[in-house]
Amino acid sequence: MKRFLAGTILASIALGGCVGVASSSSTETPARILIAGTEIYPESLTSDVRGNIYVGSNGGTIYRAVPGASQAAAWIVPDAHNGLQSLFGVLADDVHDLLWTCSNPAFGGPPDPNAAPAAVKAFSLSSGELFGSWDFPSGKPATCNDIAIAADGTAFATEITSGRLFRLTWGSDALELFAEGEDLVGVDGIAFADDGTMYINNVRQNLVQRVNRRADGSYAGLTTLELSQPVAGPDGLRPIGGHRFLQAEGGSGRIALIAIDGDRAQVTTITDQFDSVAAVTSVGSTGYSAEGKISYRFDPALQGQDPGEFYIEGFPLPPLD
Repeated sequence: MKRFLAGTILASIALGGCVGVASSSSTETPARILIAGTEIYPESLTSDVRGNIYVGSNGGTIYRAVPGASQAAAWIVPDAHNGLQSLFGVLADDVHDLLWTCSNPAFGGPPDPNAAPAAVKAFSLSSGELFGSWDFPSGKPATCNDIAIAADGTAFATEITSGRLFRLTWGSDALELFAEGEDLVGVDGIAFADDGTMYINNVRQNLVQRVNRRADGSYAGLTTLELSQPVAGPDGLRPIGGHRFLQAEGGSGRIALIAIDGDRAQVTTITDQFDSVAAVTSVGSTGYSAEGKISYRFDPALQGQDPGEFYIEGFPLPPLD
């Protein structure tokens, strides 16, 4: 079900434009930012052109660190109105002044029969007010993983469990199935190159792929890219200009630069300082990620133990010009 809850269609829609890298802020942001909460287990980070950094949490709260802040404070909290549940993908869409989210029933425990369906939700970047909510269709298990916005304002969402891609055209009442198949089971990160080419990665198959589309925009299959070195648990995928992307890898704790040329991709390690990460974003010449600490939820040896504090951690990006 769709709900538009804030404002009218933005005039900036006509301008189009893919969501890209955040510009540098005039206020320097600390290299280590405490997420002021507990049980965060961050799966995704994003940033806007003003340099604000947003992080989702397992409990459904969206935290925001303003430029120069040493802490990310709770900004949007779950309530009956917004229906936020466990958060996976979060994406700042500056063109439309929206923060997109993937909201899912809680994971890591027995299923809750009263949980709401997985949904794509959008909030105003300016006010934090709920703008709209769109449930995934019933009939198959669904886990919304991440979101990307095309130049025409269409939102695309990856659905990792049943292997599907969905799209939401501007003003639509419902998510529309764009593609599905066994080869899409495990689909995770999604992003657009500057020329509108769509790319995804697959966390289970350790692949980076181009999503081929026909002239009318319909799905035309996948091209698996030849990688210069293996990737391990590819997850968050963020465009940084041209056909270049930042990629977080949960299996290796690495943040990599993915530079695509035709059917090949050069994979270059930017940092491997983390244990396991699912998220990456950037502000100016600084990249940001956060330890997911997901083993505390699934490793029997760690379950029930205190995972400690959660931090957003910065690292220098290589020259990208």
